[in-house]
Amino acid sequence: MNLFERQLHEVWNALRSQTSQRRNALLEVRIRNLRGIADLRVPFNYPVCVLAGPNGCGKSTVLFAAACAYRVPGRGPREFVPSSLFPNFKSAGTRLEDAREQTELQFHYLHDNKRLSMAWKRRKSWNRSYMGLKGGQQPKRQLYLRTLANLTNPSEVRSLLQMGRMDTQSEQITDDMLLFAHRVLPRRYRSLSRITARSKDLLFAELEGESKPAYSEFHMSSGERAILRISKDISNLHDAFILIDEVEAGLHPYTQQQAMLEFQRIALRNRLQILVASHSPVVLDSVPEEGRLFLERDDDISNVRLLPPYRDMIQKALYGQSRDRLSILCEDEVAENLIRGLLDVLNVKLDLRHEDVVIGRDTGQSEFPSHVRTLAKFDKLNDFIFVLDGDARHMENQVRATASEYGQSVRPIFLPGRGSPESWIWNTLESGRSHYANVLGITSADMEQSMRRIRQMVSGAVRQEDEDKSAIRAFADEINRSVPDIARVVGHQEAQSPNGEVSALLVEIEERINAWRQR
Repeated sequence: MNLFERQLHEVWNALRSQTSQRRNALLEVRIRNLRGIADLRVPFNYPVCVLAGPNGCGKSTVLFAAACAYRVPGRGPREFVPSSLFPNFKSAGTRLEDAREQTELQFHYLHDNKRLSMAWKRRKSWNRSYMGLKGGQQPKRQLYLRTLANLTNPSEVRSLLQMGRMDTQSEQITDDMLLFAHRVLPRRYRSLSRITARSKDLLFAELEGESKPAYSEFHMSSGERAILRISKDISNLHDAFILIDEVEAGLHPYTQQQAMLEFQRIALRNRLQILVASHSPVVLDSVPEEGRLFLERDDDISNVRLLPPYRDMIQKALYGQSRDRLSILCEDEVAENLIRGLLDVLNVKLDLRHEDVVIGRDTGQSEFPSHVRTLAKFDKLNDFIFVLDGDARHMENQVRATASEYGQSVRPIFLPGRGSPESWIWNTLESGRSHYANVLGITSADMEQSMRRIRQMVSGAVRQEDEDKSAIRAFADEINRSVPDIARVVGHQEAQSPNGEVSALLVEIEERINAWRQR
């Protein structure tokens, strides 16, 4: 683990510890019938969350919906409301207008350490409701919303140039408001000034060092401008809600990393809640799994769903991070380690590096068709091998039919046996006691006695599969090993002298690896 990764993990753990002590947080947003989203729940389980996903999946919609959660002190009554953030156009001349559905934005909060709920509902117009609570009020909180804006629009440039003909005021940006920028940007500023005229403003920067002329935002890169603006605006906010769209715009990947680290540090110092939308895998990887909100729009364009955070492998594939890697998706940790044991042998035979193959897990067998659908839409199926447990053979036709909907072909692979991997491992240990006793470092007599005693102890379960799972867990405890560890040992041993189902499984995996290499 390098220095940056250590710093990230330190701030992750600190923010997790602080979360339980926070008095204010937006816990969840639910969106119904808005911008093609039929019904979507988005929970915020970490103080700094990243909204990710392909174009058109609803990231900005979620971001703007979240901006409607609070009344913002010092802001106008129509600034952070749905009618302003989700306007509708109507033309009397052409009779063209945006469709108006019965829309609802629902919010669940922790506010002053109390649980509250509120909803914006649109029928003919937008109105608040408080989930049946009489006398309810919309919570107040400082809020900062930044959308992508660069000094490239000619009308914006002309508008700001007109400031030169107006009476202007100048204010110095204090050092404490530049701390974020100094930590993120490679430059050091001697001073930063803000020139204002009416509702317009312009930043002027002066770098440290002799003979460094001041320069305005017209001569800043888009990334420098964005970081300076964000630093000025959020550095002195406390217990506020920060929303930033396309946070990576104009930033080098290294700067994206530093910015996300500093966002989490300032969230820790000032008890901020931060939500950013991004297309960057660097930004996505800079928060822990519970902070990654990956949205996906199904073929039914009104169905947007939130992929669970443990689907890290699929997220990486869709973000291009699994390029030049083969991904194997299986059901759980036992299946993963059984496959790793097989690969310990295949990797040597096929001259594969350990990092060439990535294994993902923690997904139910019923979800495999959904994963196939997601990957097929982005033409990623050829980089995946789907491995199901032996008791999931009934899923094969459904998985294959899902791929065929997209003109592609997928044939899942099944682990040996007709039940769970634990059942097959237990039976393999029983049938090869003398061999595995030596491998596991115990005597054959002790292993036989232990397995017989455990079998008697767990017998009587409703299903044989449950009995086998209990047995292998008890045996692992007795020999001071974990079940996944035993699974890897068994996979490795069986791959060295393959026969029957293991031999067929190895052939299938080898064929898939070779086909992937050729592509």
